[in-house]
Amino acid sequence: MSHHDDRPDVGFETLAIHAGQDPDATTGAVIPPVHMSSTYVQDGIGGLRGGYEYGRAGNPTRTALETQLATLEGGAHGLSFASGLAAEDALLRAVLKPGDELLIGDDVYGGTYRLVSRVLGAWGVRHRVVDLTDLSAVRDALDERPKLIWAETPSNPYLRITDIAALADLAHAHGALVVVDNTFATPALQRPLSLGADVVVHSTTKYLGGHSDVVGGAVVLQDDGLAEQVKFLQFAAGAVSGPLDAWLTTRGIKTLAVRMQRHGENALALAQRLVEHPAVTRVHYPGLPDHPGHEIAVRQSSGFGGMLTIELADGPAARRFAESTRLFTLAESLGGVESLVNHPASMTHASVRGTPLEVTESIVRLSVGLESVGDLVADVEAALARV
Repeated sequence: MSHHDDRPDVGFETLAIHAGQDPDATTGAVIPPVHMSSTYVQDGIGGLRGGYEYGRAGNPTRTALETQLATLEGGAHGLSFASGLAAEDALLRAVLKPGDELLIGDDVYGGTYRLVSRVLGAWGVRHRVVDLTDLSAVRDALDERPKLIWAETPSNPYLRITDIAALADLAHAHGALVVVDNTFATPALQRPLSLGADVVVHSTTKYLGGHSDVVGGAVVLQDDGLAEQVKFLQFAAGAVSGPLDAWLTTRGIKTLAVRMQRHGENALALAQRLVEHPAVTRVHYPGLPDHPGHEIAVRQSSGFGGMLTIELADGPAARRFAESTRLFTLAESLGGVESLVNHPASMTHASVRGTPLEVTESIVRLSVGLESVGDLVADVEAALARV
């Protein structure tokens, strides 16, 4: 059940390459094979070789990824799903039942809020939206005894920073679990479990996969009992990652550390240029010293990531900018090696229009890729000139 790789105390980059990746015992292949089998031979009824019986219940390629995920986040258990939302759904259903309440940050991915408000809401789970960067507001909301606090840090799309350790202390004093969506920072930069969070979730589609070629999700946690419940839902509801998806994600993770370093360097350079630009009214990037969460980010993470949000004069200017870049591709998603530009109000966050999470029309979110930074700066400045 446990998917943690107990290695001696080695560096993150080493773990990313080696956790769960032992050479194939049969052939000596350095890269473990992709196991495409849907079922497994039994030596007599119930005699399982290696514990595998059916592809939904388990797959060796998926196990390798789950070991890698748990090890990198410093968790006891890693579980891999068909998408980030499938991972979130299984976790929330394992923890909550009709009548329970959760607190959710006022700046999160639109799909997460849609899942909480419309899917789980229809099932009888209540939610309360709170600014998680305001600890006194969190303290007040905890008086209602929510079961769980859902935090994204850095958040999507405003890149707000939540103090994970302080949030965990508050939540635990009130008997609530803390879940941190670590998609933007990744364990290369931030490890929420070590700061007191109970569960980490990811859209592995983004930086962990890193190449815009696979959709997936992950849950990493410490508690054995809760892990069993999430694993039961993974099996019983069946939203598992397929073997090739798991293998692609594993391959992406091996270069996570070097990618995140370059994403951060490029994003910071771009943010510093955009702060000076007359057409940009505000730059949201935790690496800038005047970002309200900068000091917390310095304390709880080793870098600021590749996501950057800018505010322009108004909605039409933001739309024109998003449609004028050439290197930055206009598309949903983020975290790939190529740079992407997105207008959240009409794309990734359209589902939160008319809710407390509604985003302004004047912002543009940039997923800063690994291209030559001079080319990225030139592309953005040319698009701003066209605005």
